[in-house]
Amino acid sequence: MGMSQSYGVPDDAESIATLERALELGVTLFDTADIYGPYTNEELLGRFLRDRREEVVLATKCGFLPGAPGSPSGIDGSPEHIRGACDASLRRLGVRTIDLYYLHRVDPKTPIEASVRAMAGLVREGKVRYLGLSEVSARTLRRAHAVHPITAVQSEYSLWTREPEDGILPACRELGVGFVPFSPLGRGFLSGTVRSLAGLPATDFRRSSPRFHEGNLEENLRAVDRLAEVAGRKGWTTAQLALAWVLAQGEEIVPIPGTKRRKYLEQNVAATEISLSGSDRAAIEAALPKGSASGDRYSPASAALVDR
Repeated sequence: MGMSQSYGVPDDAESIATLERALELGVTLFDTADIYGPYTNEELLGRFLRDRREEVVLATKCGFLPGAPGSPSGIDGSPEHIRGACDASLRRLGVRTIDLYYLHRVDPKTPIEASVRAMAGLVREGKVRYLGLSEVSARTLRRAHAVHPITAVQSEYSLWTREPEDGILPACRELGVGFVPFSPLGRGFLSGTVRSLAGLPATDFRRSSPRFHEGNLEENLRAVDRLAEVAGRKGWTTAQLALAWVLAQGEEIVPIPGTKRRKYLEQNVAATEISLSGSDRAAIEAALPKGSASGDRYSPASAALVDR
């Protein structure tokens, strides 16, 4: 997403170079969505994949309706929309099959069973291999999984956002569903490089996030500085510590840290080599205890789109 919207100014040349470097480093899961841009991120990835399709696991999503730049105008999980969106994504990506196709958000107007039946039809037609859901409750996952096997659930999860531990993550483990944390670096905040909103473009997502607003921001900066102290004692970056913590939460967890620069990609990938000791985990927990993040992760409008 960050290569096309929400986090700074897009740079397609650096983005393509970052994708190339990712493959060199053994990264194989590439995650996009039709709403990113909208549409331009799938087109960017499609150009990159032209001669590399068999080297990656390709994931994309449907369900959001485009609105103002960087923002959806609503959700449509109807069978008609899902079928049309899939065909459009296949065209933009320039592929015949999508490996993992997510419903980006649950449409309150459409029963999840109807949405999943439509997605299952795409599997039968060979347009999609596996199905996923994003930001869903445990109850919704069970209803969907009863219609067709769900391979992965994508939700925000990090040291900063641990709500999945009390609902969707145990359900995934129970059902044998993979868990794909997005924003494992807290939308860049856990990297320690975001100290204020100054200089961020007007369309940057973080301007709408309560955690970056005055009052909350100062509290959260104190926490990330404590994490930086823990990381510094071990010779890691704060981002590497945060990613290593997510990776240590279970074999079924496959985080997707977003970046559009090779420098940060290489640092992120290096986090896979970190092994956290018991004392490391205790120090991390002391620096940023569960539930201690100040402020909600979404604005009220965005939070209303999350299935609960």
